[in-house]
Amino acid sequence: MFPLTVFAADLKPEFIYESAPFPSCHASTVVELKNGDVMSAWFGGSSEGSPDVAIWGAKRAGGKWSAPVELVREPNIATFNPVLFHTKDGKLWLYYKFGPKPDNWSAGRRFSTDEGKTWSAVEHLPAGLLGPIRAKPLVMIDGTIVSGTSVESYHTWALWIDRSKDGGMTWTKFGPLTIPADGSGTKGQNGLIQPSVVSMGGKHLRLYARSTPNIGKIAIADSNDAGVTWGQPRTIDLPNPNSGIDAVALKDGRVVIIYNHTTKGRSPLNLAVSSDGEHFKMVHTLESEPGEYSYPAMIQGSDGSLHITYTWKRKLIRYVKISAEDLRTVLPK
Repeated sequence: MFPLTVFAADLKPEFIYESAPFPSCHASTVVELKNGDVMSAWFGGSSEGSPDVAIWGAKRAGGKWSAPVELVREPNIATFNPVLFHTKDGKLWLYYKFGPKPDNWSAGRRFSTDEGKTWSAVEHLPAGLLGPIRAKPLVMIDGTIVSGTSVESYHTWALWIDRSKDGGMTWTKFGPLTIPADGSGTKGQNGLIQPSVVSMGGKHLRLYARSTPNIGKIAIADSNDAGVTWGQPRTIDLPNPNSGIDAVALKDGRVVIIYNHTTKGRSPLNLAVSSDGEHFKMVHTLESEPGEYSYPAMIQGSDGSLHITYTWKRKLIRYVKISAEDLRTVLPK
């Protein structure tokens, strides 16, 4: 276990719901709506991978969350990993995966033109196209979508970057991006998955990725041509116990990562901050009790606030808002 540094802040975390027609949930996503409200989605059912698992969502308005509503249900097959985001044309997209397990997923999507009040028909994507695999994509000023995706095969994991200049109608793919096995004979999967992409300014983009236990640290890779091509991934000092992460480039130029600051398990859940996007300091602990606190999603809202959602013990989805004022305490410069 690594030493923890906790800065006091009254963040008042809240559960998105107290009761729902499913006992288990995981893999939330969060998006700011055009009026400043927040929407989250996640998958829920009897247990991960069960045929009854569907995509659910709720909105937060006036400081209160609406009751969960079902957004997608695939007939007799599990759904996974919803991702909500806006394209430049204002559409709110929901991408998700479905299948028995990650190594044979297909993907689907639907969109809303009224901020989630109504949705288009579900569209199943062509084989081999999964879209944003867990973390939100980066939508650039010109509308280009730079989306982190990945494939979990039986033995090797690898991440890819999918890029669309036409709002998701067509895609180009770059990859695979992985860290080569060290030849030590480590059993099990090797590689990187679930990248989160941020802008470092201009055409410089950086991704942050989850790694397998034999790598054991968060990995990064860089693009200097707006995501068309990418360099070799490398690890940074932050640990990664084979657990999902997310990253945000703040308006002040710093980068924040939410992750599990441990070498094993999925507690604690922490925030780390960096001025250069490569050398991080862990500065805040969101959860430290025994249990699973995992698969975080994080965005910076239009008012500068951070909005965070994450899995709480596989039973509930928790939400934390860190106001622009509180950021000065939580993420000290």
